[in-house]
Amino acid sequence: MNLAADLMPSSTATLAASPLVCWLEDCRKDSVALVGGKCSSLGELMHAGVRVPPGFALTTEGFRQFMHDSGVSSAVQSLLTGVDSENLDALEEISAQIRALIESRAFSIEIEDQVAECYRKLSLRCCMAAAPVAVRSSATAEDLPGASFAGQQDTYLWVRGVDEVLHHMRRCISSLYTARAIAYRANKGFSDEQLAISVGVQKMAKSFTAGVMFTLHPGNGDRSVIVIDSNFGFGESVVSGEVTPDHFVVNKITLDIIDRVISQKLICYTVDTRTQVSRVMDTPFERQNVQSIIDDEITELAWMGKQIEKHYSCPMDIEWAIDKDLPAGGNIFILQARPETVWSKKPQNLNAKPAGSAMDYILSGMLTGRRVS
Repeated sequence: MNLAADLMPSSTATLAASPLVCWLEDCRKDSVALVGGKCSSLGELMHAGVRVPPGFALTTEGFRQFMHDSGVSSAVQSLLTGVDSENLDALEEISAQIRALIESRAFSIEIEDQVAECYRKLSLRCCMAAAPVAVRSSATAEDLPGASFAGQQDTYLWVRGVDEVLHHMRRCISSLYTARAIAYRANKGFSDEQLAISVGVQKMAKSFTAGVMFTLHPGNGDRSVIVIDSNFGFGESVVSGEVTPDHFVVNKITLDIIDRVISQKLICYTVDTRTQVSRVMDTPFERQNVQSIIDDEITELAWMGKQIEKHYSCPMDIEWAIDKDLPAGGNIFILQARPETVWSKKPQNLNAKPAGSAMDYILSGMLTGRRVS
């Protein structure tokens, strides 16, 4: 028996027509219709050689089969017929009915068996029983330059065991029908018949530090810099805005840190070792004002951001994590990457003028005797 072949799906394997479940490394950027924006981007990053935690996805075909076989699809369409996207109370009531309906139904035996087998192989690849995973929604209209659905659906961290994975898959599917998501799609002109969702299951990085990175300045559109925000623990506290993160601005050419702000970080998300669930905790007092990521890691992150931007040929919005259980040099992982959707839509000559170009910075360093590389 070839264990390696059993555990590692071939990167050159061609996806079967309309699979119910597939591995992330078998996806590419043109797989959006099959696995949504988030999962297709992760597969594309793997193909480009970027360090991404392994995982698999329930495809949009699996989603459609579940909705049809469980009888949910017709009920949802009936509830949404004639809905007023401006009536928030009515939307909340309809949303609660739809979500309860979806979460109460079971997947088919076929889908359950395929998910269980992929989770078993993923756990073996991670060399642990019931590997902790992140269960993330990946909508087909999500993370696209023309329509950012980012944050409209849910993500669940540190999920363990196949029953919990299946449960949180249904919760991700039901999050497609939050009142906010229903209203957003209605206002943007996306019909529910055109929308589908995939659910990604990805090995959880045991984050010492995590956060977000933009390959331009999100405040003024300056494309000569990379901006990194970080906090201890999982990146949820940074993405949700629950904490003021440490803030670093990196010169995109030299990778020098040209600005840093170390904030007081009062909370962080981490795993509760007793209950084995992710939860918010108070940051120990002695760490609240300590820089959450070292300079060498900032430099490596910025270099990775440059490679991702080059691969996609556009400014990127990236989520990352540093795994505390792995040695330096191989412990920084990219969890998500999507095109930046604010400044990228504006003509560059309308962007705010940068504080200084990369060449200005290099020449300034030469004149003052400062080391710039």
